[in-house]
Amino acid sequence: MKNYLEKIFNEAAQRLSYLSDIKINFDIPKIESHGDFSCNAAMMLTKKLKKNPRQIAEEIISNLKYDEDIIQKIEIAGPGFINFFFTPSFIAKVIKSILEQKENYGRVDKYKGKKANVEFVSANPTGPLTVGHGRNAVIGDTVANMLESIGYEVDREYYFNNAGRQMRVLGDSVKQRYLQLLGDKIDFPEDYYQGEYIKDIAKLFFDEHGDKLKEEKPEGKFKERAEQEIFNDIKRSLKLLGIEFNTFYNENTLFEEGKIEALLNAFKEKNLSYEKNKAVWLKFIELGGEQDKVIVKSTGEPTYRLPDIAYHITKFDRGYDLMVDVFGSDHVASYPDVLAGLKALDYDVNKIKVIIYQFVTILENGEVVKMSTRKANYVTLDELVDEVGIDVVRYFFIMRNTSSHMNFDLTLAKKQSDENPVFYLQYAHARICSIIRTVSGENIIASTRHLDLLVKEEEQQLLKKLNKYEEEILYASENFEPHRICSYLEELAAAFHKFYTFCRILGSKKKLADARLALAEATKTVLQNGLGILGVTAPERM
Repeated sequence: MKNYLEKIFNEAAQRLSYLSDIKINFDIPKIESHGDFSCNAAMMLTKKLKKNPRQIAEEIISNLKYDEDIIQKIEIAGPGFINFFFTPSFIAKVIKSILEQKENYGRVDKYKGKKANVEFVSANPTGPLTVGHGRNAVIGDTVANMLESIGYEVDREYYFNNAGRQMRVLGDSVKQRYLQLLGDKIDFPEDYYQGEYIKDIAKLFFDEHGDKLKEEKPEGKFKERAEQEIFNDIKRSLKLLGIEFNTFYNENTLFEEGKIEALLNAFKEKNLSYEKNKAVWLKFIELGGEQDKVIVKSTGEPTYRLPDIAYHITKFDRGYDLMVDVFGSDHVASYPDVLAGLKALDYDVNKIKVIIYQFVTILENGEVVKMSTRKANYVTLDELVDEVGIDVVRYFFIMRNTSSHMNFDLTLAKKQSDENPVFYLQYAHARICSIIRTVSGENIIASTRHLDLLVKEEEQQLLKKLNKYEEEILYASENFEPHRICSYLEELAAAFHKFYTFCRILGSKKKLADARLALAEATKTVLQNGLGILGVTAPERM
């Protein structure tokens, strides 16, 4: 519907040149009696044209050439709003498009030929994935699905570092537990990794090697095996959620391939760095920052900024048109430094989209379940999946805006009722499948031949909601807002349940029953397509 309005306004702009001077937005009125769409173009032009907005609105309407089979009427409301009312028969035509396109309905090729890189999770291999990592994973994978739905070719990428102090501590944590299994009395350090998974890895060494590794250095076999076992566990947890990566990029590659050295030389050549107190500093003040910052410590070890900048340069070198980074809120103060460094080297940072998400609190019976990644009293992603299921985990992690703190209510997540939004949506889909099975022997066939009979308020409300699907998917995808798809699907399910209550299929006259069944099947398709983008299943029976 909005596409049709844009078309007739573009044609009118050839007669009224001032329409080309403004960006015209078509909004859905909050009050249904105000029409299907409304625009405030007349009021936006009042100052420029020095005319009463209602007078401008009348002039605009008189220059709109529209099909009366599509637009039923146009009204001027209030100070100069232009309200559009579409014909019921045109609104119902969406059923034809949905039933013809099926699983492809809502997918567009607007960005066909464009490549996107979505980097997410990126947890170093020091322990199992926690619920915090889980929100990152689901956001990243869903955004990748959304970008694919609008035409992008998407690579899912995992960036990690298996070097540095934390990995040395990991290796020594395993060795200390190994020595305990050999009978040594060990005072296990509090800042070492405390989880049961450390003991499990240590037992592998004990079972396979006995006491032969007593003199083995922690950073040798212990670190290497721990990394391997933990990464296997991470990949298995992600696969359980339906997430698989195209690329695992190791930060060490940046050093091995000379990319860190090349970056330091690039900053030096542009006179953007200097040495002070045996450290290398980047001139962030010249780049718009509040103070210069260290990029190589006096020990020769780089700070996070340097490899992060070098890593993003590899993405530019690999030819991505869009690069999406999914970070926790602890990165909110640091990623601007990376963007500033890239911009200083003349990279187009507009191609980079950073999604910052807030962290997760697990609630059970109103009480907070405390988490700590090292003290081993955290909730792992696997435990959460075991508790409530894959579909609930995926949906709950994205049903709120990424900028909102996530309270994951285990009590609600386990409910098999309409209070649980996942159950509510899946039940709507399963209910339609049940309807289709029930009417299959009643000579009722989903048909688009008599869609003009769908004129009841509940039918029209459901049809209008179906008409918004393509627009919602495109908007949510371009703005990286998966929660909007959740909100849309919940509204669609509510509209269907209302339709089902007041518009029976069985017992209606044949033509009307056929049209209503077509409407139900179209709703089923959109529910399935939307849930598919979210990575949530659409069961046929519940």
